[in-house]
Amino acid sequence: MDKNTIIGFVLIAAVIIGFTLLSRPSAEELAKQKEQYRRDSIEYAQTREQEKELANLKDTATEVKKENPVDDFFTAPVQEADSALTAMDSVQPGSQQAEQLITLENSKLKVVFSTKGGKMVSAQLKEYSRYDGDSLYLFNNDTEFSLQLTNKQNKVLHTNNLVFTPIKTEGDNSLIMRFSYAANQHVDFLYKLADDDYMLKYDVNLVGLQPMLDRNKSDVIELYWAQKMRRQEKSVKNEQRYSHIYYKYVGGDVKELSSDKNEQLEVKEPAKWIAFKNQFFAPILIADEKIETALLDSKVLVTDENSEYLKTCEATIYAPATVDMNAGTISAGFTYYLGPMSFTLLKGYDSHISDVNKQLDLDKLVPLGWTLFRWVNQYFVIPIFNLLRGTGMSMGIVILLLTIIVKLVISPLTFKSFMSSAKMRVLRPQVEEIGAKYPKQEQAMEKQQATMALYNKAGVNPMSGCIPLLLQMPILIALFSFFPNAIELRGQSFLWATDLSTYDAIIEWKNHIPLIGTHISLFCILMTVTNIIYTKFNMEMTNTGQQQMPGMKWMMYLMPLIFLFMLNDYPSGLTYYYFLSLLVTILLTIGFRYIIDEDKVLAKLEANKAKPKKKSGFMARLAEAQKIQQQQLNERNKSNSTKRKR
Repeated sequence: MDKNTIIGFVLIAAVIIGFTLLSRPSAEELAKQKEQYRRDSIEYAQTREQEKELANLKDTATEVKKENPVDDFFTAPVQEADSALTAMDSVQPGSQQAEQLITLENSKLKVVFSTKGGKMVSAQLKEYSRYDGDSLYLFNNDTEFSLQLTNKQNKVLHTNNLVFTPIKTEGDNSLIMRFSYAANQHVDFLYKLADDDYMLKYDVNLVGLQPMLDRNKSDVIELYWAQKMRRQEKSVKNEQRYSHIYYKYVGGDVKELSSDKNEQLEVKEPAKWIAFKNQFFAPILIADEKIETALLDSKVLVTDENSEYLKTCEATIYAPATVDMNAGTISAGFTYYLGPMSFTLLKGYDSHISDVNKQLDLDKLVPLGWTLFRWVNQYFVIPIFNLLRGTGMSMGIVILLLTIIVKLVISPLTFKSFMSSAKMRVLRPQVEEIGAKYPKQEQAMEKQQATMALYNKAGVNPMSGCIPLLLQMPILIALFSFFPNAIELRGQSFLWATDLSTYDAIIEWKNHIPLIGTHISLFCILMTVTNIIYTKFNMEMTNTGQQQMPGMKWMMYLMPLIFLFMLNDYPSGLTYYYFLSLLVTILLTIGFRYIIDEDKVLAKLEANKAKPKKKSGFMARLAEAQKIQQQQLNERNKSNSTKRKR
């Protein structure tokens, strides 16, 4: 590098350094620049963060929109990107809105609704409690209810996935649960709880949605209803026995699914209502018009003494809807009954309905036996029971008085049966003489014919004692159906029985024993002992001197023991009634024995022998049958004798 080049670089450096020193800011200006730089850095960072959040929000919204069944189901209105994000927050099922619970309440019911699905989540009966004293809920977060909508692309939207908005009017026990997709497009569930009643009105109203729905299904409301049937009573076995899915045809009969096995059924004819019934309580969905078809499914759960649920019930319901093209609405009306299975209460709902086809027949949910036995309960037992119960007496006394009244009503039949036995009993010495005359086994037919001839001459019909007993059977069988289903016995105590609607265990144990279970019921033991005494007493009173079939005596004593195993788990009110009934029957029999003079009865029978008597149709047919049987026996003996000689 030469001398001139070096001098040039030095001059350039001097110019740069001098310019830098001359343009250098003061200390005050440096401080202002530093503060401005700090502010700019913060603003830049915030801007970057906002841009990042907005990008994430848009990405998230895009993903939600892809997964959102609402937007996948409906055709979304055109909106700007930012406003669309805002609108999505109000309709998407995955939104962050907290679930709200709204309560409707009257003197009998407390019903809780959730904004998630706009449905009932619990129903409490205020006047009743579980067997263990806890509050009684027909369901409590163990039920599912959903309206199912189908669009033109055959996609299904379930409303239990949607978040509804509650609209409640102050002072009015009603509630609207609304899901709005757009200003003029929404789904409304309208609820109204009746005053001092178990009825809850439920209406479905779809506004502005018809253009999106499948044309073939737009005039049908499809509902899905599922519930785990809660245990309410002490005896799991007995409660499960009376727990069914019931349904009623419009203007027709009430039917039921099996109580002891799984069953699926398609109801193909129009139905009025469907019920998920326990022993004493039920939620019932009643259509204002009809349920066109329904798919029902009942599954029995494996239970033990600690089980909380008995069955699972499901129903898919198709009900015709009213379509208003001018208003752009699709609607259908229903009513829930959420209450007890009281025959008198349920019967009252039809008191103002004269049209047979419109009657609800809710009282048929109370199983009172087949037609004849139901009539006995409905027109004889229940009126007397209600009359006695209305006096305010203890339920144990009511059952006692009911037993006495029933026994007095059928006492003429009992007396006639006893009189028939008395006639045969006074002829016993003469029957024994006939037995001595024909002692051989092969002479059994001659002995039988001679005995029947004696009865015919004396004017005694052996069957006359059986007919009165048969006439009493409808009442006995009717009461067997009445007591296990009388909710009036529930929670009522008497003596050692704390609840007459269930068993009265005097001894309990943990391990299940076949036939007997995990307890022994005291009233059942008393009934069995009394039955054995009555059997012995009755066999002595009805001994006519005729030879009984081998083993018949022990069979008669075995029957009371069989009833012990059968009825040990049944309500103590039933076994208490049977105990009283047997006791009163023994007392009546003893009374008849003292009232009837058997010497006069015998004298009258002897007088009958002297009168010419035509055989009754039954006796003539019996004698003819015996004659034919004797001829066949003689021919068989003759044939056997001929073969032996050969």
